Amino acid sequence: MSFRETSAPSSTENLHPVAGPVRFHFQNTYARLPERFYARCTPTVVASPALIKVNSGLALRLGLDQHALGSAEGIEILAGNRQAEGAEPLAQAYAGHQFGYFVPQLGDGRANLLGEVIGTDGARYDLQLKGSGPTPFSRRGDGRAALGPVLREYIVSEAMSALGVPTTRALAAVTTGQGVYRETVQPGAVLCRVAASHLRVGTFQYFAAQDDVEGVRLLTQYAIARHYPDAAQASRPTSAFLKGVIARQAKLVAQWMLLGFIHGVMNTDNTSISGETIDYGPCAFMEGYDPAQVFSSIDQQGRYAYSNQPFAMQWNLTRLAECLLPLLAEEHGSQDAALAWAQGALSAFMPQFEAARREGFRRKLGLFSEQPGDAALAEDLLTRMAEARVDFTALFRLLCAAASDPYADSSAAALFADPSSYDAWAAVWRHRLAQEDVQPEARAASMRLANPVFIPRNHLVQEVIEAAVDKEDYQPFEQLLALVCCPYEDNEAMAKFATPALPEQRVHATFCGT
Repeated sequence: MSFRETSAPSSTENLHPVAGPVRFHFQNTYARLPERFYARCTPTVVASPALIKVNSGLALRLGLDQHALGSAEGIEILAGNRQAEGAEPLAQAYAGHQFGYFVPQLGDGRANLLGEVIGTDGARYDLQLKGSGPTPFSRRGDGRAALGPVLREYIVSEAMSALGVPTTRALAAVTTGQGVYRETVQPGAVLCRVAASHLRVGTFQYFAAQDDVEGVRLLTQYAIARHYPDAAQASRPTSAFLKGVIARQAKLVAQWMLLGFIHGVMNTDNTSISGETIDYGPCAFMEGYDPAQVFSSIDQQGRYAYSNQPFAMQWNLTRLAECLLPLLAEEHGSQDAALAWAQGALSAFMPQFEAARREGFRRKLGLFSEQPGDAALAEDLLTRMAEARVDFTALFRLLCAAASDPYADSSAAALFADPSSYDAWAAVWRHRLAQEDVQPEARAASMRLANPVFIPRNHLVQEVIEAAVDKEDYQPFEQLLALVCCPYEDNEAMAKFATPALPEQRVHATFCGT
């Protein structure tokens, strides 16, 4: 394959013969911050960009013309070869703890924030090119992205959005027509990522590490104005801001856990202040349930294993609180008072996480009211699932049918090495269901909105990547994307995409792509 000649087929929704000029109407508040917050730089021109996909629904939400984005001019902008009117490209500065080790300067090493747009919902969004070439923060990296990780992030981020999880999203992806050198030469690509913002815990750490209290103050004021406007009206705005971030992250991690999602690289620079899932590197959805499951090839010690995710997030939030201590001290009268208050605020994370997780499992199990034994009921099922490595997604979807038809229990029981293990649990579950006056069909319908049919299973994502990289075939990408964007809808013709991987198909390790 000649990467210079690589092209990607585009569906008719992405190209239009009479597309108008590309208009973003950028409003760039981050670029108005002091220049120590970022480095001004432009994307690097690529050889021969070609469109993979424009996300038409997201384009409409952002008030953008999907056809213009898929035009020759649009592709040039999405690849970084042309600067859009009103764009102010920059690479954001940030630091971060990576697997527990602090790096005082990271920053966008392969991304350019083009600017901000106001969506049709009135919200402000960042538009960022990921894989657009080196920046002053590249640390000897090439600043590029390979096609495989771009397709993975596109699919998984759009799946998360459809599953109702706060997330960055993919507006578009293009190939570059040139190679990226990793373990082997891979075709290059650029992802246009959309986020509520790209502020991270690591952004605060960058200024705190330099004892730049004024920088922390300006960043806090900016984050409050952009993401937590109610905190600005509080008597202690920084305190209200920290509590808000803690609450959003507690709910976010609970949502991950309820879907069997493993982020894989929960460093502080990958922890968003807005409460979105960000930076889909070695992420994966678990199939056989295992609380200690790790996929990330770089997580050798299991720091970010499935069951460790809430603890990792609380640790990250503690680092944020440390950055904010000088401002908290001003609000609480002393350093000691600020420290005591922050410890109390952080201690609320686990109860908030557990409450969100309990509520989520009640929905997944079809429970409409809260009773004292509900948490134990869910934990008992998870214990039995772990013993047999039962497929997480498949079992909970089968429970939807079992809730309305006891004879459907056989399908769920068949997932267990010892079906009697499920039967023993199901007897207790049915006794609990009988305590509520809910029609079986109504219960099943509610459960189907909490338990997806389709997730981006690891082997399916890998098949998509291999087809695109090895054969320049994007049909598997389009097919899987369409399914995971309708995750709760039964589709018997596509039942194979809801089936766990065969032993020879299993993906045991995922990779970051940098």
